[in-house]
Amino acid sequence: MPPVVVDTCVLSALFKGGPLAASYRPHVSGRRLVISFMTLAELYRWPLERGWGKRRRGNLEAFVDRRCVVYPFNRALCRQWAVTNDQARHNGRPIQVADAWIAATALLHGIPLVTHNRRHFEVLEPELSLITEA
Repeated sequence: MPPVVVDTCVLSALFKGGPLAASYRPHVSGRRLVISFMTLAELYRWPLERGWGKRRRGNLEAFVDRRCVVYPFNRALCRQWAVTNDQARHNGRPIQVADAWIAATALLHGIPLVTHNRRHFEVLEPELSLITEA
């Protein structure tokens, strides 16, 4: 199964279902879903901000455990994060901290990034391979 890094917005859509999820299923079907440690952190934060109950938070965690491999941070990723930030700055548009971690994960491992937020990452193309319906 070839891997893809899945951005938080797409993973959230896949969890919730609906039209957005349907548009991304062909891009993730039969692939190993990789998420950055940053995506996992965002997935822990969002339910707290939105007041989700324990059961719904548990369903989200079970979904992530069942469907995803979490790539942790290490020195190589930290170096790639710095390069990613610098590249975006040189290309004329700084990147958000969380997005830089997600992009750095994809770049470090040479894996395409599936996102519905093309504008957040397009500053890193063509080095970063984007898969998007946006």
